[in-house]
Amino acid sequence: MGQVKNPIIPQPIATGEGGNSSEKDIRRELTPKEIVKELDRYIIGQDRAKKSVAIALRNRWRRQRVQGELKEEIMPNNIIMIGPTGVGKTEIARRLANLSNAPFIKVEASKYTEVGYVGRDVESMVRELTDLAVNMVKREKAEGVRPKADSLAEEKILDYLLPPKPRRKKTEMPTGEYSTPTLSFPESTEENPEEKWEKTREKLRAQLRRGKLDKRTIEITASDDRFPIIEVFSPQGIEELGVNFQEMFSGMLPKKTKRRKVTVAEAQRILTQEEIGRLVDFDAVISQSIERVENSGIIFVDELDKIAGDKPKEGPDVSREGVQRDLLPIVEGTNVMTKYGMVKSDHILFIAAGAFHASKPSDLIPEMQGRFPIRVELDSLSTDDFVRILTEPKNALIKQYTALMATEGVELSFTDDGIREIARIANLVNERTENIGARRLHTVMTTLLEDMMFKVPDSKTKKMKVTGQIVQKTLKDIVEDEDLSRYIL
Repeated sequence: MGQVKNPIIPQPIATGEGGNSSEKDIRRELTPKEIVKELDRYIIGQDRAKKSVAIALRNRWRRQRVQGELKEEIMPNNIIMIGPTGVGKTEIARRLANLSNAPFIKVEASKYTEVGYVGRDVESMVRELTDLAVNMVKREKAEGVRPKADSLAEEKILDYLLPPKPRRKKTEMPTGEYSTPTLSFPESTEENPEEKWEKTREKLRAQLRRGKLDKRTIEITASDDRFPIIEVFSPQGIEELGVNFQEMFSGMLPKKTKRRKVTVAEAQRILTQEEIGRLVDFDAVISQSIERVENSGIIFVDELDKIAGDKPKEGPDVSREGVQRDLLPIVEGTNVMTKYGMVKSDHILFIAAGAFHASKPSDLIPEMQGRFPIRVELDSLSTDDFVRILTEPKNALIKQYTALMATEGVELSFTDDGIREIARIANLVNERTENIGARRLHTVMTTLLEDMMFKVPDSKTKKMKVTGQIVQKTLKDIVEDEDLSRYIL
C-alpha cells in the first residue's frame, strides 16, 4: 500500500549529553516523490499542491544539513493554497504534519477581524503550537521510559499485596567474646522463610502479569494531582509573564499524598503514570519541544482571503490590513514569549489557504505577499473525482461505513453504479447550492444510509447492497426539490 520503510521525521537534530549535534543522528527523510506518494493515500488529485508542500518539507531537511551561519539565513517556503472549500487544502497540511511528526495547528485568519481583537492576539498561535509540541514530546518520552515505569509499578503493587520480607535473626554473643556473628533461623523442617517469601512473591507476579489479580482491591498511597487554581490578573496575559506557575508551585509546595482503594488494574495505571512522571526530565522535554517548534512547526492559516482587500465600509470589524500588519512579524520571524520560554518563529512553516473569490493574493499588503512566495491553485472536484474519493483513499467513506456496519454483523456493499450515483448527486447539489467540495459526500452518505443504520440493530438482515436504483429512490425527492436539498444536503 505504498508504505515507506523510513517515515519522514524532520525533527531537530538529536543532541547528546553534551548538547553537540551530530550528523549521524539525522535520519533519512522521504524524498519529494515519496511524500507525494504518501499524500496520495489520503488525498485525491491536487498534484500541484502536493508537489509544492513536498518540496517545502524537503527543504527543511536540507536546511538542517547546511553548515555554518548560512543555515540561519535560509527561510521556509511559505505557501498560499488557492481554491474553494472542500478540495483538500486543510487535509494536505494536516497529513503533511502527520508524516513529518511535526507540531501542527490550524487557525482561522477571519477570527482576528472580530470585535475585541487586539494586535498581540496573533501570538497565541505560536503559544498553542508550543503547548502542542510539549505534549507530543511528553508522550514520546513517556513511551521511552514506559517499560521501566511498568516494572517499578509492578514491584510497588507486589509490595502492597505481600507483607514485607521476613528479617533474619542474629544470634546473641556472650559478653566479652569477639567472635564473628552468625545468622541462624529457627530449627524447622519447613522451607526457609525467606525463600518461601520469594516464591510467594514470584507466584503473585505471574498471576499479576496474567491479569488474574486485576479485580482485587488494594489500598495504595498515591500523589494528589489536584492543583490549586491560581488566577493572575495581567493586562498582557499569564503566558506573556513568562512563568509556568504549575511547575513553579509544584517545586515550592510539598507533595501531597492520599490513601486510595482501587483495583489492581487501576493501581497499575496510577502507579505507572507516577513513575513516568519521575523518570521523564521535564526540562529536557521543554528544550526539545521549543527546538521542534522552531525547526519543524507548521501553522496552517485558513481563510487568508478574508483579511485581504480594503477595510470594510460599514460595521465594527477590525481593519483587514491592520490584521495583516499584526500577522506579518510572526510570519517574518520574531520572538514570542510562552510559559515555557522564548520561541522564535523565523523557521516555522506557514501554509495559508483561501478561496479568493472576492479578492486575490495580490490584494495582500506587499510585505505579506513577499513572505508567501509560493502560490498554488487547487482544482475543483468533478464527479469522477468524487468516485475516486469514495473508494480509493485509505480512509474512504465507503470503507468507513462498511466498517461501522460490520460491528453489527452486517455486510454492507456498494455497486459501481451506486457509487457513481452518489458522486453525481453530490456534484449536482454542489452546483445548485453552495459548493462545499468533498464535504458534500458526508451529507449525501448520511442521508442515504440513515434508515438502514437506524433499523439494522433490530433487524435480522446480514447483507445489504446499495445500488444506483436504491440511491435514486432514496434521494430522488430531496434532489428534485432545490429548497429541500439546501436544508438536508
